[in-house]
Amino acid sequence: MKLIDDLKTKVRGDVYADEETLEKYSRDASIFKVVPQVVVFPRDVKDIESIVLFVYENQDTYPGLSITARAAGTDMTGGAIGEGIILDTTRYMNEEKVDLENMRATIEPGVFFRDFEKGTLPEHVTLPVYPASKSLAALGGMIMNNCGGEKSLQYGQIRNFVESVDMTLYDGKTYTFSSVTEDEMAEKMLGDTSEAEVYRKTYKLIQENYDRIKAAKPHTSKNSSGYALWEVYDKETGQFNLAQLFVGSQGTLGIMSKATIRLVESKEHTRLVALFLKDWSKLPDIVNRLLPLKLESLETFDDVTLKLGIRFMPQIAARVGESFIGFLFRFWPEAIMSIKLLGLPKLIILCEIAESSDSYAQQKAQEVVDTLCSLHLVSRIITDEQDAEKYWVMRRESFSLLRKKVGDKKTAPFIEDICVSPDNLPIVLPKVIAILDEYNIPVNIAGHAGDGNVHIIPLMRLDLPEERAKIIEVSNKVYDIVLEYKGTITAEHNDGIIRTPYVEKMFGKKVYNLFQEVKNIFDPKNIFNPGKKVDGTIKYLEDHIATK
Repeated sequence: MKLIDDLKTKVRGDVYADEETLEKYSRDASIFKVVPQVVVFPRDVKDIESIVLFVYENQDTYPGLSITARAAGTDMTGGAIGEGIILDTTRYMNEEKVDLENMRATIEPGVFFRDFEKGTLPEHVTLPVYPASKSLAALGGMIMNNCGGEKSLQYGQIRNFVESVDMTLYDGKTYTFSSVTEDEMAEKMLGDTSEAEVYRKTYKLIQENYDRIKAAKPHTSKNSSGYALWEVYDKETGQFNLAQLFVGSQGTLGIMSKATIRLVESKEHTRLVALFLKDWSKLPDIVNRLLPLKLESLETFDDVTLKLGIRFMPQIAARVGESFIGFLFRFWPEAIMSIKLLGLPKLIILCEIAESSDSYAQQKAQEVVDTLCSLHLVSRIITDEQDAEKYWVMRRESFSLLRKKVGDKKTAPFIEDICVSPDNLPIVLPKVIAILDEYNIPVNIAGHAGDGNVHIIPLMRLDLPEERAKIIEVSNKVYDIVLEYKGTITAEHNDGIIRTPYVEKMFGKKVYNLFQEVKNIFDPKNIFNPGKKVDGTIKYLEDHIATK
């Protein structure tokens, strides 16, 4: 195959086009299957530059040839799959350098978070923003998706920790993007480089549409939909930061080869307060009372996740390195709680506390209980880390357990990342669940209670045409409700194949047209992960749902 031969002359890395490799890279954690033409493992940024330049200059020879950058492939939206070249950075581009003195780290996109954390935690520093799939995810995908996670209540999304990114632009040249002053930006605009061009054109676009762009920012605690133009330029401070445009762009504007991220000191003393609720009605009151306490996280999962954890307790016990009997014994307090509730709780809320001293952590845990005492909740302060870990394993592993353990159904994440104000969640969630019930779609629900961000994972028979047909109908109805209550269609998982057709619905035509302009500025030949963020279609979505 000529393409493979051509690529092998351009890179020092590995090039594969065998059936087994193409099958593996045709999937991520989404419902889709998209078969690429070739998979490349670049050795360094020079390989990335060579591939980008080759694709850009050879569109006549290889019409429509594109590049999809990929790290761990845990994307739930189809963002890590594509029809052209898959660029897997995990094999070689996984170097990291931690600067403890300045509380910074420089990482390549293929660094797995689990490996990064092993190096930082012994030094009592951490990157506090990570997804539930932190044991599988890599930093390139985390940055390009603008991930959130269980600590986002305290720390926000990963964009708050990205100080600079090295991006290879359409002409195969790599530049560092970070916050610059207006004077520094004026210098960068000079010349005929691709860097100068994207600065000039993006600045002009934002200046001409400044008020509309600022008004377009979703009024939610988190958002990953669209291009974050509202984060780029602040007229009051004069700071202009294109790194913020690349974060969350899903590799549609260029290919990241390096990033500098900020670290924080990790707090060693923890407590977990578990709250057991009969329904969702008290959630807004609970959140409003607890937000002033500045908890590390405020997470939730439903009775479906709890039942799943009970059903697969042997596997969960193995994950936390304990015997099944010993792990089972740890649930004795929960058995007592169920007696008090006259059955399993409908909802469990996890209030995580992390402080610099053990006494303060205990004091704050008691403050949580005291703050909520008038609500007459069933609660428990957990001091033992292993005891607390069982909850986090259930919370984090529910999706992977579901993917492997649901018989003839499979997890079908397509409305799995909605976010509204916590005050509106008890209104929105029952409406969404009613739609799912109407279509006979069972779900598993977990999420970030303090942010109003819930992960609703449907279980479906995607091999059946009548089941696949539900996806578009349900998506439209659910997103209508979410937008009615000023929410976002995706808080932290991004757009990908599954939600790009709804980005215009989310932002309106005028702002969506600005997103298309951004894509054209940074990617004039549409070579970077096409069909994500803009110009995705319902037809493409439907045609690429995996049926096996």
